[in-house]
Amino acid sequence: MLRLNPNCFLSQRPLVLPCFSPIRASPPSQAHFPVTQVSIKRWKISCFRREESPLEISKHESVDDILHEDFLESEFTKPCTSKRDLVTNLRKAADVIRGTIDKPWAVPWTVTTILQVTLLWMTAFWFVGFWLVPTGAWMMGFNKATLTFRGQAFLSLLTDVMEGFAGAAILYHCLSRFRPLPSEWFRFSLKGNWHLDVVVGCLMIPLINRLSQFNLDLLPMLPSTSVSSIEQSIIAKDPVAMTVYAVLLMVCSPLWEELVFRGFLLPSLTRYLPIWGSILVSSVAFAVVHGNIYRVLPLLFIGLVSGVIYTRCKNLLPSILFHSLWNFFVFMDLMK
Repeated sequence: MLRLNPNCFLSQRPLVLPCFSPIRASPPSQAHFPVTQVSIKRWKISCFRREESPLEISKHESVDDILHEDFLESEFTKPCTSKRDLVTNLRKAADVIRGTIDKPWAVPWTVTTILQVTLLWMTAFWFVGFWLVPTGAWMMGFNKATLTFRGQAFLSLLTDVMEGFAGAAILYHCLSRFRPLPSEWFRFSLKGNWHLDVVVGCLMIPLINRLSQFNLDLLPMLPSTSVSSIEQSIIAKDPVAMTVYAVLLMVCSPLWEELVFRGFLLPSLTRYLPIWGSILVSSVAFAVVHGNIYRVLPLLFIGLVSGVIYTRCKNLLPSILFHSLWNFFVFMDLMK
């Protein structure tokens, strides 16, 4: 046993003992085994150590729980966040496209001028195609029923060219009092980033072809339906007639049709309709004027694509080029 010198307590100041926490022992084992060195080590003396209170322990546990919950929440919301970012990017892209499409035209005329041009053009279309050219050919001693394939091809080309000039003359006369027109009207230009729009439009051609087949499935052609002069020339394999029809389909028709429907009608309707409504109405008019119920759906879709291209570029050249490429695809399909 350790002996202490009592004089040492008299010659010095009273010794201040450090504060010891109560000695805590591990709960005794139920079995009575001899106390060994291993069991002695179970006794713990908390000296010079600040014990954490139950409140602090619970506080730490609550912080850990919060961090763990935040981690789990971030893990669960990560897919949602990525989807939200994708939707946001798509909306931004749609806003960019919509921003270029929704840019309106300055329309200086009213619905009276729109109706005047439309009615005069339809009248001229009927007069030239069904009366003036056939009558003139008859007076010159030509009968359409007895013409060769080349004669019919040249007659069709003449009819289409005269209809185009009649439409251009009507536009010039009816809009003359509004000149000078704003710069975005009837614009033809090689400049601009319109090439991608034409490429995207051409990628729609297989879909248009499917619509054409779907239209034929809905409304099968009657056996009594006559074969067109173009198909007759292709069957006869007349190279001159086929060349004339190629010029008609890929140059003349796209030029005057886009001039009337996309150049005039579509932007004129934006004074009274939203831009998408104007594209739809002008496309319906474009499909109806052709007078072919077996091609209504593909013609309607061609009008929609051409309308979107024109409203994005404010340039008639891209829509004419797309229209021409579609006619080329149809012509090559007929030659198979």
